[in-house]
Amino acid sequence: MIGVVDAFSDSYALARQKFLRGCLAAGLAVDSRPLPLPGAQGEQLAMDVALDGAADARRLLVVSSACHGVEGHCGSGVQVFALHDAEWRAKARDAGVAVLYIHALNPHGFSHGRRVTQENVDLNRNFIDFGQPLPVNEGYASLHALLLPDQWPPSPTDEQALNGWMAQHGLPAFQAAVSGGQYQFGDGLFFGGQAPTWSNRTLRELLRRYAGQAAHIAWIDLHTGLGPNGHGERIFAGRNDAAELARASAWWSGGGATPVTSMYDGSSTSAELQGLLCHAVYDECPQAQYTGIALEYGTEPLLEVMAALRGDHWLHQHPKAAPELAATLRDRMRRAFYTDTDAWKGQVISQARQAMFQAVDGLRASA
Repeated sequence: MIGVVDAFSDSYALARQKFLRGCLAAGLAVDSRPLPLPGAQGEQLAMDVALDGAADARRLLVVSSACHGVEGHCGSGVQVFALHDAEWRAKARDAGVAVLYIHALNPHGFSHGRRVTQENVDLNRNFIDFGQPLPVNEGYASLHALLLPDQWPPSPTDEQALNGWMAQHGLPAFQAAVSGGQYQFGDGLFFGGQAPTWSNRTLRELLRRYAGQAAHIAWIDLHTGLGPNGHGERIFAGRNDAAELARASAWWSGGGATPVTSMYDGSSTSAELQGLLCHAVYDECPQAQYTGIALEYGTEPLLEVMAALRGDHWLHQHPKAAPELAATLRDRMRRAFYTDTDAWKGQVISQARQAMFQAVDGLRASA
C-alpha cells in the first residue's frame, strides 16, 4: 500500500512513472498513446490507459486525470493511490465493475505546468460540433485585451478597467464571460479551439475501444481550482437532463458528502460551460446509460486563480520575459491548481475514494 502523500508527484515525468509502476504492481497492462512532442524535461509524453477488470464488463467506471494539464498533480495522485488500494480494487471487482484509468488526458499541459493543451486549447471546451458555426462569446471579446495586456504586471489603468467591468456586471457574469468558453481568440483564455485536439481524438478512440461494450458507464473526472481549499465539489457532468442529474445526485450526495451541484441551475461554483469532455461519451458510446461528475477540489480564491491563468497566458505570448518574472508566474500557476500540503492531499484522497466507492454502488444497482 502506498502512502497518501507518496501517491502525488511534483512533475508529470514522476507522476507517469508512479502510474506505470502502480499498473505493474496491480498486474494491469498499459495502453500508451504517445504525443509526439517533448515534455518540459525532454521526457516522452503520453496518454496512458489501464483497464482493471473484465474487457467485456457491462458496468464501467472511468477515472481520468489532467484534462486541464496542471490539475494532473491532483488527479494522478488519486489514480496512483487507487492502483495500490486493495480494498478499493476488491470492491469494484466484487461488484462486477471494471475501472478504466485514463492518466494525463492532456500530457503536454501537465508536463509544462499549463492548463491548456499544446494547441493552447482548454480541452473541456473542445467537444463541440466543429461542423457548425462556432459559438461567439461577446463577453469575452470585450475583456480579452484587458485580461492579456501588453505588459505584465498589468498597468493600474488596465486593472481599473477590468475591476470596473466586474463592478458593473458582477463577479458571476465575469466568470461566465471568461471561463464559459470562447472560439475566436486562439491565444486567449479558455479557448475551445477550431478543430478537435489530439487529446479529443485520442480519447474518442479509447472510449470506442474500452467502453463500446458497456451498458452502464460512470465517470469521475478529477479537477482543481474552484471552491474552498480542499473541498471536493461533485459537479454534475452531463447534458441538461433531469433524469441524469437525479441519478448522479442519488449516487454521490450521500454518506455525508455535499449535494451534487449543477452548472445548469446555478448551484455549482462553475459557470455554465460548452464543449464539455463528457460529450464524447454520448457520441462514442450511445449504447450506454451514462452518469458522471467532475470532482473539483478548491485551491485558492477565484480571482487569484484567474490572475494566475492570465499570467500563464501572458507568459506564453511573451516567451522571452525576464527569467525571474517567468519563474514567479509559473510558481503562481502551480499554486493556483495544486496545494502542495499533506493536509490537502489527504482531503483529496479521502473524498475521491468515497466518490469512487459510491460510483461502484450506483453501477451495481443499475438495471
